[in-house]
Amino acid sequence: MPSQRRDSAKEMSPTLTPEVNVVTSFSFDSYQLEEDELQARINQQADGVLTFMEPGKDAGCSSPEPQDRYHGIYFAMLLAGVGFLLPYNSFITDVDYLHHKYPGTSIVFDMSLTYILVALAAVILNNALVELLSLHMRITVGYLFALGPLLFIGICDIWLELFTLRQSYAINLIAIGVVAFGCTVQQSSFYGYTGMLPKRYTQGVMTGESTAGVVISLSRIFTKLLLPVEKESTLIFFIISISLELMCFVLHLLVKQTDFVKFHTTLTKEKVTWTKEPSDKSFRYRVHLNSMAEEAKPENEENDHSNGLELQPESDAGGTYMRFDVPTPKVKNSWPSFKDMMFHRYLVLRMIWAHMLSIAVTYFITLCLFPGLESEIRNCTLGEWLPILIMAIFNLSDFVGKILAALPVDWSGTNLFICSSIRVVFIPLFIMCVYPSGRPTFSHPAWPCIFSLLMGISNGYFGSVPMILAVRQVVPEQRELAGNTMTVSYMTGLTLGSAVAYSAYNLASTSHIVCFHTETYNSSLPPEF
Repeated sequence: MPSQRRDSAKEMSPTLTPEVNVVTSFSFDSYQLEEDELQARINQQADGVLTFMEPGKDAGCSSPEPQDRYHGIYFAMLLAGVGFLLPYNSFITDVDYLHHKYPGTSIVFDMSLTYILVALAAVILNNALVELLSLHMRITVGYLFALGPLLFIGICDIWLELFTLRQSYAINLIAIGVVAFGCTVQQSSFYGYTGMLPKRYTQGVMTGESTAGVVISLSRIFTKLLLPVEKESTLIFFIISISLELMCFVLHLLVKQTDFVKFHTTLTKEKVTWTKEPSDKSFRYRVHLNSMAEEAKPENEENDHSNGLELQPESDAGGTYMRFDVPTPKVKNSWPSFKDMMFHRYLVLRMIWAHMLSIAVTYFITLCLFPGLESEIRNCTLGEWLPILIMAIFNLSDFVGKILAALPVDWSGTNLFICSSIRVVFIPLFIMCVYPSGRPTFSHPAWPCIFSLLMGISNGYFGSVPMILAVRQVVPEQRELAGNTMTVSYMTGLTLGSAVAYSAYNLASTSHIVCFHTETYNSSLPPEF
């Protein structure tokens, strides 16, 4: 029987030329496949024995998968999360300085709305350019846009005081807009970046976001306590923020060169090819001639039949074999068309729509209250310290919630959306902390602290779990796009929440208790505290 198969193979083969070591391919279509050249080199190296490899694997992948020793990559990703929210937190956490410098204005609300509107435009732009600009180029540009305004405001506005009050107000809003663009490009790129890594690294980045709030809140508390002069404490506060941002940038440059990151990002990107379906769906018939090939081993027969796409009869010393397979899409070297880009986004959207709604609702509810409404809560005993403490409690509890997101709970998208929607109860609770004006329903300072604690934990958890699970709903080559798409939904929720908060400014601005005056806003910590 084997001899009959070899005879049949010879009858269907072209003329043999055993003196020359070549691989000849006859095909009834025009597709030029790179895999043929690769297979030819492998056959020559194996001295004519046919070799079968899984798609996306090559000799370079035979080495063991690199490991994250000592969790250094995880720590770097956590600091990356710190890096793209730290600049924004630096601007809004020194709320005491802003209230003193711009009394009677809506500076915190204006900064929050400016940041969100620019961030929404930036994340949409980043999602459109995800296939056109490299990942690390987008991240690097984001870091530069984030560092520039911090340096400029710290030196020119806080230290040298080069601007008038009106100019300073406008320049701070422009600076927050530039920061928003840079940090959002970083953020959406990092979510796509960590989507290509094991899922714990996505959780690490999101934990870093909360860590930024905790670090900045503690920095502001200690600089205010240790340096009674407001200008000096604010300047030191900005210097600490700039130093931390620089450290995050340097760590990113180092981490992207590690074997661990290169292995996972390359493994995913090797599978991403922009393809166009051929008009001819017929099977191809190919005859390959390798004059140096030896007779194929019997165990290859099982591979041929199990594959289902290839049939390669054994040959004798001539090394001729036949191959029947379906047409492989032709690889295009140009950028994808607009139609291709929209189609790929539609495929991703169909898989993760519930997760997108969940994260959008979570951040919509949070931004309705934080930082705008929380920054306006006052108390006769704690003075200007109360909004600082409320923000610190929120940031710390948000950090705890993001740590809890690492627990292995398999949520469905629908259940996540329902639980995220229940958080709407925080809106009336915080409103009762400032209304009725002068004598709010929840006038004791413990109430806003408790509400901020609960809101922070739920925000950290339900703001992280959808992002972590969404990128696992799609195939590996679509994970970067899924991460970017989730960021669009995330920023949409932030934008709508900020718009609602801004519209409610009048409610908060008239709620100040009568015992407050501008000159007492920045008093030191009272003995009762």
